[in-house]
Amino acid sequence: MQVCRVQLNQISLIQYPRHCRPAYLFSLGCFLQRTGAFLDNNGQYLTSAHDPRMTSHYIAVLIIGLLRENPYMCNNECDASTEELAHPPELMFDIEGRNPTTFWQSSSWKKYPKPLLVNITLSWHKTIELTDDIVLTFESGRPEQMVLEKSLDYGRTWQPYQFYATDCLDAFTMEPKTVQDLTQHTLLDIICTEDYSRGYVWKYDKTVRFEIKDRFALFAGPRLHNMASLYGQLDTTKKLRDFFTITDLRIRLLRPATGATMVDENNLSRYFYAISDIKVHGRCKCNLHANSCVYDKEKLSCECEHNTTGPDCGRCKINYQGRAWSAGSYLPIPKGTANICIPNSIGPVTPVCDDELLRCQNGGVCVNNARCNCPPEYSGLLCEKSRCDSEAAGCGSRESGQPPLTPPSPCGLLTLLLLGSALLREAPCWPAPL
Repeated sequence: MQVCRVQLNQISLIQYPRHCRPAYLFSLGCFLQRTGAFLDNNGQYLTSAHDPRMTSHYIAVLIIGLLRENPYMCNNECDASTEELAHPPELMFDIEGRNPTTFWQSSSWKKYPKPLLVNITLSWHKTIELTDDIVLTFESGRPEQMVLEKSLDYGRTWQPYQFYATDCLDAFTMEPKTVQDLTQHTLLDIICTEDYSRGYVWKYDKTVRFEIKDRFALFAGPRLHNMASLYGQLDTTKKLRDFFTITDLRIRLLRPATGATMVDENNLSRYFYAISDIKVHGRCKCNLHANSCVYDKEKLSCECEHNTTGPDCGRCKINYQGRAWSAGSYLPIPKGTANICIPNSIGPVTPVCDDELLRCQNGGVCVNNARCNCPPEYSGLLCEKSRCDSEAAGCGSRESGQPPLTPPSPCGLLTLLLLGSALLREAPCWPAPL
């Protein structure tokens, strides 16, 4: 088995308007631009690169590679020891802009019928929340069998994200489906799709996708105009949040494209994998307690606010544990709630709630600055805990009895300049919680 392990640790800076810090999907963006280290089969580092340029009010943009194609594909002329004929793993992640562009290529399937297995692992050493589709671009034919996997514990355990095959029943004993077959209640289902494997259907399409935006659209609408509904679901449904959260990704290539029903055993050098581009869009997970994610001491970390600390701002600072830590919330729309960690000792002059920083959430009413009178659907010191958090569909479902959230007004077009090209995204733009 050939293994390419990629440690992502280089940041590309993009200036971001200070007055407009968009909410959930587009704030604290951490798009990693390329790799930091590659390991050979013995676990030895081959190359490394570091770029700690990250300051407050910048958002990093997590883009992995921008690659296309060399004037030839390797058959018998590949030579890893010759630069002009080599296709090493780092060419999946280098910055392009010249012609011809570059790609990584595996060895050929010369040991057929033994499977040609290759793993490509992307590691951030930080919890990342995905915000857009994962896109792989193949310079060879798209693989006939492939699995995309995720880890939430830094590679210790893995779960499948999606299966890909020309014949899902034959390869994985799964009925073929597409993301369009999913509903709000089945969004978390792991599916096998044939959309990205049948070369004769999409002859000129080189990409394989894991559709993030189409899954968002199940709550936000086809054009993602009702983002408030999506934020509400993500705010109140842990399983949904975890589905879009990763620390590592693994691409398992199981069978290369053959282009025919039978493998030509007299021409095995034509069967291989070649990838020119991997894009993963996301942001650092900071639990809505930070406006910046920085690269420092060879790792990404959040610049925590609200008296929180930790790589993900996941706990209260010492002496600020007057109540249990809680993630920030975008509810109620549009201002949200910061859920600030409060000092340990709350004297008679220190309010439990007020109409400013310690607002009662979700329609709760502050009574004499001493307690929140919560609606039946919520509990907690500030009515921050939803009683329907355990529901698979979250608090916007019919079963919960709560009305759907109303959409926010958009702030306009957010322009991100990514490696010389402009990407325009229409995004609601709300201030971060105070």
